[in-house]
Amino acid sequence: MIKTEVLSVGTELLMGQIANTDAQYISARLPDAGAGVYYHTVVGDNPGRLRECLEIALGRCDVVITTGGLGPTQDDLTKIEIASFLGLRLIEDKESKDRIDAFFRARGVTPTENNYRQSLVPEGSEVLQNDNGTAPGCIIHCAGQYSGKSVVMLPGPPGELKPMFEKNVMDHFERLRDRENESKLFIRSCFVRICGTGESAVETRLMGLIDGQTNPTYATYAKEGIVTVRITASAETSQKAEEMIKNGAGEIVRILGRDVYSLNDEEPEQALINILKKYSLTLSTAESLTGGMIGEKLTSVPGASAVYMGGAVTYTDDVKHKLLGVKRETLTAFTAVSSQTCREMAEGICRTLGTDIGIAVTGYAGPKVDNEPVGQVFIGVCFNGRTFVKEFRFSGNRAKIRNLTVVNAIDFTRRVVLDSIDVLRTADNVLNSSTASGVIDSAAGRSWNGETEEKNG
Repeated sequence: MIKTEVLSVGTELLMGQIANTDAQYISARLPDAGAGVYYHTVVGDNPGRLRECLEIALGRCDVVITTGGLGPTQDDLTKIEIASFLGLRLIEDKESKDRIDAFFRARGVTPTENNYRQSLVPEGSEVLQNDNGTAPGCIIHCAGQYSGKSVVMLPGPPGELKPMFEKNVMDHFERLRDRENESKLFIRSCFVRICGTGESAVETRLMGLIDGQTNPTYATYAKEGIVTVRITASAETSQKAEEMIKNGAGEIVRILGRDVYSLNDEEPEQALINILKKYSLTLSTAESLTGGMIGEKLTSVPGASAVYMGGAVTYTDDVKHKLLGVKRETLTAFTAVSSQTCREMAEGICRTLGTDIGIAVTGYAGPKVDNEPVGQVFIGVCFNGRTFVKEFRFSGNRAKIRNLTVVNAIDFTRRVVLDSIDVLRTADNVLNSSTASGVIDSAAGRSWNGETEEKNG
């Protein structure tokens, strides 16, 4: 495997002003080219520290990919310092200069002299023209002390870096493999997404796969409410590698059942939208503590309008009563944060908007007031003449509690829909046996501890 280091240049990265999404993107793409990212380094716009990081990177890796520092201003030092470090002159690339002229001419602007600095490239380098900006990238094939190694310089803006990477850099790694006459292995990965089980519990349940792993390999990582298992396999043919990761994903589904919601690295809202489209079901939302966040997640999915009809933010008792028909006596007897109120909210939004499914959420997101149990949340789903309500207890600050509520509301809806469809299948054998999520629809694991179910009306 080609050892690679990503060297990200920019003081704004060190200061946390922007997220280093370039490095994340590069790391996700390189395994498909047979390259392994061994190190990530971030350095500010400082000549001495940049040269020091470059020396370390070239000493331990085959390829160094730099991002950022190719702009026209004085703090854009990457190209100048790397060329100097490798003993290369900077020369003007005519095509790059012509592109800069065309870029500004199309905008009715005259370029300044410092714009033309971007057309300077290290002598002998392979120039990567920028179809989305003015800063070309380049590939330096090193000689002397670093013979056989290469430095790839890419612009920092993701809208410029990603197209350049796909067009040029993946091919560069393929050429490296061919040049070295290595036995060519195809490396493939897939991402199994899980909701409803924490990372440590997932690892424990999958220990039979993870313990002693060689090929394929399994790695787990988590973000709020979601666990991802990355499966990576290498083989002499692409088909064999694909088969290995398919078998690995099948084993995870067999073990985790319906806790697995996607084999395609999707967010929960995409998986739910897929299922709703498949069965031509419509959805609406009634939100209290999340203030419209569930609706925002659903509408972020292209084509969601085919199934998501709309929602209501019912933050006060009065609005819950007026818009959703939650009974005054329910609010008085049980309060706004209760399974009873949540049930009536879910049923009310279904009735108001005429949808097949209604999601409702109510709870305490904090900060703490009086004796309110911060983190107590009720999620309700009304579907097919039945209403399910589940109580959750989340920890963390207000933002985390709200985010966890959104993720779990969407996932709980997925489970209710799939389990209800299973009931319909058993009853009349009309619906077919697979969903848009493939093997996930036939997975086991349908236990909802702590929920209550009540029939409508």
